[in-house]
Amino acid sequence: MQKNLPQDWSQWLLPEWGKPYFLQLEQFVDSRYAQATCYPPQDKIFEAFRLCPLPQVKVVLLGQDPYHEPGQAHGLSFSVPEGVKLPPSLRNIYKEIESDTGTAQPTSGNLTRWARQGVLLLNATLTVEHGHAGAHAKRGWEQFTDQVISVVSSRVPHAVFMLWGSYAQKKASLVDANRHLVLQSAHPSPLSAYRGFFGNHHFSQANHFLASHGITPIQW
Repeated sequence: MQKNLPQDWSQWLLPEWGKPYFLQLEQFVDSRYAQATCYPPQDKIFEAFRLCPLPQVKVVLLGQDPYHEPGQAHGLSFSVPEGVKLPPSLRNIYKEIESDTGTAQPTSGNLTRWARQGVLLLNATLTVEHGHAGAHAKRGWEQFTDQVISVVSSRVPHAVFMLWGSYAQKKASLVDANRHLVLQSAHPSPLSAYRGFFGNHHFSQANHFLASHGITPIQW
């Protein structure tokens, strides 16, 4: 595994590397990448951290695991590279942004522009296998990314945590709600978007919270 975390993250997450769970996780991931088609590319596993330094985190947008079809996953939750068809969940995210903020829906699904503004696009599980959603779940990634959430909660003065769907909402206990804004709703997937994701106004709420603390809002 290419553990290419930038320094601002590694100084807080480095202790995880030596723990038994992570050593087992690393062995598992290396073996699966050697034997099967896995996503994202190994040099993109920690892309979310590279593009969004810890001191710049404003929003944490939590997904479950990477897309599992060719060419989609590139290390950022909900995001796809330029030229790739918009996945249904991302299409619904764009619809809610347009309804909530008036921002026109873009044609590109590449959310690098969000990451560079301080949106940590974090999946709970950072790797997956072709055609098998959740293939690398419960192997240790969740323990690592729970620590990431805890680090943001403790080291960033004020941030917004967007937790969509029951899986993400279980992470709310890791966040200090006295300092941060925790936004919860249904997931944007087609199966649940009409059960509370549409109309949640999370994007305007996030920007209002950031502005109220003197932090530049996100250009969604």
